[in-house]
Amino acid sequence: MESEQITWNPQAGWTPAKARLKNVSLVFYFGTRQMLACGARFNELRAMFPAAHIMGCSTGGQINSSDVNDDEVVAAAISFDTTKLQLICQDISDTRQSRECGEVVGRALSRADLAGVFVLSDGLNVNGSELVKGLVAAIGPGIPLTGGLAGDGADFSETLVGGNCIPRARMVVGIGFYGNSIRIGHGSAGGWDSFGPRRRVTKSIGNVLFELDGEPALDLYKRYLGPEDTKGLPGSALLFPIQVHDPEHPDSSVVRTVLAVDHEARSMTFAGDVPQGWTAQLMHGKFDRLAEGAADAARQAQLGLEAGEAGHQFSILISCIGRRLLMGQRIIDEVEAAGAELGDRALRLGFYSYGEISPHAKSGVCELHNQTMTVTSFAEVGQ
Repeated sequence: MESEQITWNPQAGWTPAKARLKNVSLVFYFGTRQMLACGARFNELRAMFPAAHIMGCSTGGQINSSDVNDDEVVAAAISFDTTKLQLICQDISDTRQSRECGEVVGRALSRADLAGVFVLSDGLNVNGSELVKGLVAAIGPGIPLTGGLAGDGADFSETLVGGNCIPRARMVVGIGFYGNSIRIGHGSAGGWDSFGPRRRVTKSIGNVLFELDGEPALDLYKRYLGPEDTKGLPGSALLFPIQVHDPEHPDSSVVRTVLAVDHEARSMTFAGDVPQGWTAQLMHGKFDRLAEGAADAARQAQLGLEAGEAGHQFSILISCIGRRLLMGQRIIDEVEAAGAELGDRALRLGFYSYGEISPHAKSGVCELHNQTMTVTSFAEVGQ
């Protein structure tokens, strides 16, 4: 396995202009919605790599090694030695189809020699929790499943995903990795700290939260945010996610971030489910703790990769847009912390998302996460 990083900007175009690798079988690429919507970047990549699967999405910022920017499209071309690939696209018209969509993609990818799945999904029109449940139901809980929800900066207007086609809204793309040579390591961690009282979710439907302790959820949230931050909803809510968990299963805790608010219904829509009867608690972040979380995610991925067996590695870092908004110019801290754990052998790129998909660090069950750094590392070993 080999990989090569390439970038695009309006001044220089693609750099390098010609790929070094032969027999490229997979290309990942990430950029802002404005950069990808015209389709030119995909068409250029298709001309450069006519035989490759090409998979990408819009973002809340691109990760290029130890840099974070909004000015370039970042891409990686990958050549596998023996690993086989299959890519599946599925349109989704309504969030209520999320589980069914996941099942369709998962069934199409499921084979006896399936070693892992990576998925990119629309970030605004999908219930990520249900999508993951559908995928896991189809491929089984023992197959590594990672990926993320596309982003649109702090605009929350439209997200784009493409798999062997020009990126568009309401699209889910999954790619399966097959054979005995591929190694996939994964890790996910947050670093957020909880504060305030724990409250019971007394009314919710899927990913829409109506009441906490019998009180309208949005009213309670606004009291914590204050009048100035309330004006910036839903974007300002990214700085204050909630942690939810099943009281009967302490290891089930996941972080949820707000996608939309309904001032009339006084409800909040999250990227993933907020089950009725679970406990919810507000969270806030500190720079050092968030960077430590990113490093922890990278360590988990390295351990799972069995790095001692492998040579060249390729890693995708997917972090939440809320972390970037909170950390500002200090966002480089978390990227560097993850990079230090991954080491020089790993080519690194990624993006800021509206949700991260990875097995839970404690339970091992694949979940939709919010406000985490998720790392997926790939390598091949000789047979």
